[in-house]
Amino acid sequence: MTSASSPQPSVPAPSEVRLRIADQARPARRIDGAWWPRSYDLAAELPVLLGGLPDAWGRISSVLVNGDTWPDCPERMVVAGQAVHVGRTDSPTAPHTVCLLAPGMGRWDLLVVPPATDEAEAGRVMERAVTRGV
Repeated sequence: MTSASSPQPSVPAPSEVRLRIADQARPARRIDGAWWPRSYDLAAELPVLLGGLPDAWGRISSVLVNGDTWPDCPERMVVAGQAVHVGRTDSPTAPHTVCLLAPGMGRWDLLVVPPATDEAEAGRVMERAVTRGV
């Protein structure tokens, strides 16, 4: 006897992180990479970002974001079973960056490309950030 199984609902694949990382062999730089999130919903975007980082960066335990850019950010999130502290700064010098901290591994600063940026411009900004560190 053959039994028909009920169709399973399709689960959308996780969004790929839109991220470019600078060549780590180059000398110290102000910007380590560029990230182009799909929205300003940090609770939705941060897990995708952290999941797309190089393994060599270690486990990110703290993230510092600009409070004006990310107005609704939680103070703590669980990402892949790990607690991540989210801090806010109101520094006008870095409104479009996020700072990632991994204990014993280091600090990485990413330029944030605004979500509404068109694809061609986002690509240019991200490439410039990883090649020139601006």
